[in-house]
Amino acid sequence: MSGAADRAALRVANRLVGTAAGAAGIEITMGGFRAVRDAAASADDLWFALAGAWGPMRLDGRPLDPYVAYRWPAGAELEIEGFVHGARAYLAVRGGVAARSLLGSRATDTLAGLGPAPLAAGDVLAVGGDVVGAVPAVDLRPWTPPAAQLEVTVAPGPRAEWFAALTPLFAEVWTVSTQADRVGIRVDGPALERTDTSELASEGMLPGAIQVPPDGHPVILGPDGPVTGGYPVVAVVTDADRDLLGQARPGTRLRFRHAGGASSGRF
Repeated sequence: MSGAADRAALRVANRLVGTAAGAAGIEITMGGFRAVRDAAASADDLWFALAGAWGPMRLDGRPLDPYVAYRWPAGAELEIEGFVHGARAYLAVRGGVAARSLLGSRATDTLAGLGPAPLAAGDVLAVGGDVVGAVPAVDLRPWTPPAAQLEVTVAPGPRAEWFAALTPLFAEVWTVSTQADRVGIRVDGPALERTDTSELASEGMLPGAIQVPPDGHPVILGPDGPVTGGYPVVAVVTDADRDLLGQARPGTRLRFRHAGGASSGRF
């Protein structure tokens, strides 16, 4: 159910602090986050790491780098400003964030209203026990910020033949609109012309499904997307590329590519 929009970034952040890959973390969208470690906390070291989107980050005024593990002293304040690159950063703490599990998930599903409530000012969080090893040595991988243009691989959807031509889907550069959240991402570009106007009963949906509503502008379903839908699905983002969409912010440019490597025309 639901889960991180950029699953790879959360896994990396957890790995950097010796925590289980599936442990709960905090998804921070577009920045603007502050948290203070309890001043009465024990003297035991608490480690944390941030991965995903990039922007100014500080601990008690000291600049931080993403993809690096840091100690978090008692009483110290973590401050994250607006992101310059990407849309979502993941804060992992050693042991994970303690959260109740529902249907095997500790995530918040914003559309269904399931799982723990989204964080609000004044909330107090506890640390979990999902430690799997020591904090690793310095990670020497040359991490780079999320790109301003993404290439996303798609497989054919069940209703691809309902459209006059799919050349625009692959030939055009699409732009993420302001209507983008965990439920779905609407992209701006040329309208896809539908030739089959038959009524469509609700069908099962998965994250990554690209629906085309009556205005012809595609909507890519996200991790909190509906489980059924009545618009034709023209294509589906491959699982390997779904994490890229977790960093798509308004203005990000998208190019769709065939799973087989072609760049235009029909599937």
